[in-house]
Amino acid sequence: MAHAQQQMNGRVEPPARPSFSVVWTKPFVLTLCLVLALATASLFTGVYELRSAANDFDMFWITRVPRTLALMLTGAAMAMAGLVMQLITQNRLVEPTTTGTIEWAGLGLLAVYLLIPAPSLMMRMTGAILFAFIGTMVFFWFLRSVRLRSSLIVPIIGLMLGAVISAISTFLGLFFRASQAIEGWFVGSFASVQIGRYEYLWIIIGVTVCIFFLASRLTLVGLGEDIATSLGVNYNRLMLIATGLIALSVGVVATVIGNLPFLGLIVPNIVSMFRGDDLRSNLPWVCLIGMATILISDLISRTIIRPFELPVSLILGTVGAAVFIIILLRRRKTGGVR
Repeated sequence: MAHAQQQMNGRVEPPARPSFSVVWTKPFVLTLCLVLALATASLFTGVYELRSAANDFDMFWITRVPRTLALMLTGAAMAMAGLVMQLITQNRLVEPTTTGTIEWAGLGLLAVYLLIPAPSLMMRMTGAILFAFIGTMVFFWFLRSVRLRSSLIVPIIGLMLGAVISAISTFLGLFFRASQAIEGWFVGSFASVQIGRYEYLWIIIGVTVCIFFLASRLTLVGLGEDIATSLGVNYNRLMLIATGLIALSVGVVATVIGNLPFLGLIVPNIVSMFRGDDLRSNLPWVCLIGMATILISDLISRTIIRPFELPVSLILGTVGAAVFIIILLRRRKTGGVR
């Protein structure tokens, strides 16, 4: 009745945002329960067994709990960064690994080590975020400069940029004998996570909230500059904000954990296959599936050659490369559509 009266008066209100009942569906609750079960399994998986001794209880809170929380926050961050990048580029093969963003973050870490003796975690994180922002902007600038923007050309450009930046980082590390400073970054691992070394990852919650409230505008940005501008969106400002949020997520993860390849590629593609491309309604799903993916990868890395531990990046890299090839083959069969 009210809506009809608004139309008669010549005023049309925007559609209401999705209610919480739309998000809290039975599949979503089941997925949430799966993530909680995986988190519980992560808490009780490790080299040492938990007993009733006080020292074991202390170790549980010092290492196990921070590691599990870091896994969940990191999974949500990288999956979310991939979702936003795929949305604003309208390409399902784009994510921090295939755009060179993660390599730029590594170069930022190396630059901080070269310029500042014994830098703090905040200094390293600032350098990683700044360089990740610059690298993502360079990637978008290349996209604007290239006329042929097929679904395959875009990630190829990003992979080439990443290879160049990785080569520069390796050269500088060897030349200045600082390669040991970033060796841990090249192999993303949660083995060293403990209290006092992961708390910056909580920034990711703020990034998630920002992306949720900007979802509608970011969706318009993904339609292209001309359409977004005609609909009243400040395209350049939204691109800067989106790039800043991506760089913040990637920079924090790169500093605390290291390189986690293809997580932003796997999760958004899985979610979009079942739910379409709506950013706001997909964001909770992407965060949950990202958590589940990295929790499973971490459990595999800790148990496959027990008592030793594989870096999580090896598991993610193997699975991610397979998913990347599958997506390419599917695009070839469907004519390469988006």
